[in-house]
Amino acid sequence: MVTPLYQSVNFVQEPGQSDGLRYPRYGNAPNAELVQKRLAALDKAEAGIVLSSGMGATACALLALLRPGDHLLACRWLYGGTHRLLMEEFATLGIDVTLVDPFEQRGWRRSLRKQTRAVFLESPVNPTCRVIDLKPVSYLTQELGIALVVDSTFASPVNFRPLEHGADVVIHSATKYLNGHHDVLGGVVLGTTPYVEEVRQKMIVWGQAPDPFACWLLERGLKTLDVRVTRQNENAMRLAEWSADRKEVRVVHYPGLPSHPDHEVAKSQMDGFGGMVGLELVGAGRAADRFVRKLRLIRHAPSLGGVDSLVSEPRHSSHAQFTASERAKLGIPEGFLRISVGIEDADDLIADVEQALH
Repeated sequence: MVTPLYQSVNFVQEPGQSDGLRYPRYGNAPNAELVQKRLAALDKAEAGIVLSSGMGATACALLALLRPGDHLLACRWLYGGTHRLLMEEFATLGIDVTLVDPFEQRGWRRSLRKQTRAVFLESPVNPTCRVIDLKPVSYLTQELGIALVVDSTFASPVNFRPLEHGADVVIHSATKYLNGHHDVLGGVVLGTTPYVEEVRQKMIVWGQAPDPFACWLLERGLKTLDVRVTRQNENAMRLAEWSADRKEVRVVHYPGLPSHPDHEVAKSQMDGFGGMVGLELVGAGRAADRFVRKLRLIRHAPSLGGVDSLVSEPRHSSHAQFTASERAKLGIPEGFLRISVGIEDADDLIADVEQALH
């Protein structure tokens, strides 16, 4: 009933041939192969590959598509680590990147070049929970024959499957919802079989393969993915609706609320609104600091998507390298808190937020 853990870095090879060679750095050890098939099925992809981190997955996924002299279009709203990868590291490799406001009319098309090879975006966006409509973007990429790469970490396959909406490549940080227990570091890339093989070669060279135990833990986490995310969707909606009526909260960022600017897109594109809630507190940074210190059930920690509720301040974590004005332009003003809602009792979560607001 439980898949054995093959905690081995070596497998006996048949003499005189290379066929059937197993080596964990190649991503073909037993635990990796099993979980990769399950992940591909969840997102309805031909193939998938597990890497050692979400950032490793993002880097290898894009390096499999881009070469020196190529141009990448990316959404302006990105996870801080991804922003650094694209704007700093890719420049040293001769890959040019243009950041686009996804809600600016014809912004994607106006930023195209002859050298454009791919479009990259997150949806929902970390940490603002904005939801990007894939339909017009996918029309453009299909028309031009360029790849559409979507980081779907915030949604998980339960709530959103980008390949069904015109994407070519899907990325997840497996550290988050896919594992769901705050005890695995990993990433996933999904797409066609030939493309995933290209990613595999990048993973081998750059040393981004996961440990067998991480693959085993990830497979265990997938068994409860649907029930976990369904509960997190419900809890997040409860918390968002309650918070919207509080005078201490300036804005609630949750796509399940009719007041959210992307509510209609989320309704049409997603099967659930997710477990991530953004709160802007009255009183800005000082209020956020006081709030975080008073929480008792919700822990102050980075990461997200697990069974335990977490709160983080992007100004001190994912977007710490940005100035306050730069963060504000990205929709992350002082006093913004990102809450990853877990599977605890919703009344307990609301009670904890209420006492912290006091």
